[in-house]
Amino acid sequence: MEIKKDLIAASSTPLVLAILAEGDSYGYAIIQRVRELSRGSMEWTDGMLYPVLHRLERLGYIEARWGTAASGRRRKYYRITSRGRVRLAEERKQWQAVHDTLASIWRSLSLCVRAGLRMSLVPPCRGA
Repeated sequence: MEIKKDLIAASSTPLVLAILAEGDSYGYAIIQRVRELSRGSMEWTDGMLYPVLHRLERLGYIEARWGTAASGRRRKYYRITSRGRVRLAEERKQWQAVHDTLASIWRSLSLCVRAGLRMSLVPPCRGA
């Protein structure tokens, strides 16, 4: 299943902040972590991630520093700030509300289907 770009964009802030709440990381590792967490259904690219990182840094939600990997390669590492942790908590509440709302309507639709009622654009079985 391929997740649409608008949903990927909408979820980028909470995902990046949550990954950095696990610990400092760098661009490629963040992309890999998203792939791992989504079981491959979210494919991020450098061109998508770095504007998000730069925006979060500009807003004070993350900080960047240069470091050297074990391989000797220089990498830019990112870490979440206390302001970023506050933002992550806000994002989590908002996404939980969206999740709960969708789960509620999907449960309602499942009851309609199990009851043998035909589904259409207008829900035929409100309160089922």
